[in-house]
Amino acid sequence: MKIDTALILCAGFGKRLNPVTLNTPKPLLKLNNVTMLETCIKLIESLGIKKIIINTFYLKDQICKFLENKNFNCEIKIIDDGKNILDTGGGILNMISHSDENDFFVFNPDTLWQAEYFNEIVEMEKLYSSKNLTNILLLANKELSFDKGLKADFNLEKNFILKNSKKNYIYTGCQILNKKILANYKVENFSITNVWNELIDKKKLFGFESQKHFYHLTNLQIFKKLKDL
Repeated sequence: MKIDTALILCAGFGKRLNPVTLNTPKPLLKLNNVTMLETCIKLIESLGIKKIIINTFYLKDQICKFLENKNFNCEIKIIDDGKNILDTGGGILNMISHSDENDFFVFNPDTLWQAEYFNEIVEMEKLYSSKNLTNILLLANKELSFDKGLKADFNLEKNFILKNSKKNYIYTGCQILNKKILANYKVENFSITNVWNELIDKKKLFGFESQKHFYHLTNLQIFKKLKDL
């Protein structure tokens, strides 16, 4: 199985990066003179994915204009969250409702998706396919996080994601999911963590460990530090 479609979450307000996000949406912030969104799309293209769906809400006209002015080598569809922001879960469900596919990559452009992630993501997709999974999250050990204040949410044991006292792993912002894990949800404001927690309770949430250093736009202070690298 080859996954043909990737979703990119671009609807958030980016409040933790105010004031820079008061006039610029977070996906269009630049590191090394390249927007976070473009870096994300370039990685997706390198994976051979031909279709990308992007959701928008906050400062959506800027994101639409940016995409219009770029010549990416894939089909890009923009889906508006509507009158009210849908959060991560609702946003994902809204995007997949506009596709006939069953399996999707999902990316959060808050992470600096450097080309070095290519091999890990390919291996994660192979595991997802070979085990007939319905979900898998790319996780990083907190020791690899540039932001040392970023708290870990999970533990990982033999590709099973757990929540216990250890909590050494951080979600990087890349996952693969099958639309059926959202079958009991409606297009409304809810977090994808609600779905993850249900799957954890059933011991059905899976993870793949990244060995790369993890750079994430957590807040304004971290953004400034990353710009100085």
